[in-house]
Amino acid sequence: MAEPIETVIGFDFGTHWTGIAVGQTLTRQASPLGALKSNDWKGIERILLEWQPQVLVVGLPLNMMGEHQEMSQRAQRFGRQLEGRFGIKTVLIDERLTTREAYQLAIENQRKKSKTEIDSLAAALITESWLREQASNS
Repeated sequence: MAEPIETVIGFDFGTHWTGIAVGQTLTRQASPLGALKSNDWKGIERILLEWQPQVLVVGLPLNMMGEHQEMSQRAQRFGRQLEGRFGIKTVLIDERLTTREAYQLAIENQRKKSKTEIDSLAAALITESWLREQASNS
């Protein structure tokens, strides 16, 4: 029996802006949705109501040695708040270098992107990373 197709919303949490992306388990791809101020719970709620995700993915910023740092704790708190407020399964995934990769993609596309566009692209990369991880665990 085929696995059900799930919608996933990914977050690249930041102190000022949080990038957001949507993906799904059929193609294992994600698309940037933009960014919101990091405390914009009403904006997040609008996105969740529109997309009706089954899973939320939050990027967990670790240092290059894989160790937690101050931002790791903030991202974990954000993840707990998401799950507590909206009752949607929320997972954290290592996001090392996703913002750097997002900047590199912008350079390769020869298009200057704003900070919020980079954050949203990073959220898409985080989401796709989780989707690929799920595919390899199936």
